[in-house]
Amino acid sequence: MTDVKWTIKGREFIHCNCAYGCPCQFNALPTHGHCSAVGVIEIEEGHHGDIRLDGLRCGMIVAWPGAIHEGRGEVVPIVDDRASDAQREALLRIMSGQDTEPGATFFQVFSTTFETFHDPIFAPIGFEVDIEKRTARVSVPGWIEGRGEPILNPVTGEAHRARLNLPNGFEYDTCEMGRGWADTTGPLSLSLSDSHAHFARIHMTERGVVH
Repeated sequence: MTDVKWTIKGREFIHCNCAYGCPCQFNALPTHGHCSAVGVIEIEEGHHGDIRLDGLRCGMIVAWPGAIHEGRGEVVPIVDDRASDAQREALLRIMSGQDTEPGATFFQVFSTTFETFHDPIFAPIGFEVDIEKRTARVSVPGWIEGRGEPILNPVTGEAHRARLNLPNGFEYDTCEMGRGWADTTGPLSLSLSDSHAHFARIHMTERGVVH
């Protein structure tokens, strides 16, 4: 870890292949024995040292052959093409777990489980998310097309609301639960259908999540 200080405040949409609620949040094994996911963050306020990150977006496509903590994972980092060279480097350092105390953020935790780091993608990232309504749309042309929706009551068809609170979480403290669909192309080609998604506000620093 270096002496660089950084902060990210914003909104995120994460969608994986597991059942609603995501077993990872309960220290359980993945629903289907393996994990694959897409995630996008929109930074409302942020900096890495003296470099401002306000208004930028970043994301990733990830996959593990088993549970995340067992390692052997792969990642495709995605950075907003509007970012300057300095902002790109700053975001990639944060996303790869650098300049971060061990175990402090999900970026750093995940970085220890990746065996393969694919070349980063610099592309436009279309992102719309409404945390309260549990809706999201993600578009990274040529890489990700995804969406999130509320879980529906199977009898009435009405939107069902569920939250998860993690007082000591390393990604967020509270998130809204939903469902999602996503397809990806490239070195990690995924098709995720009607499975877990969450919508959350995040506030992370190099020392962890601000609760």
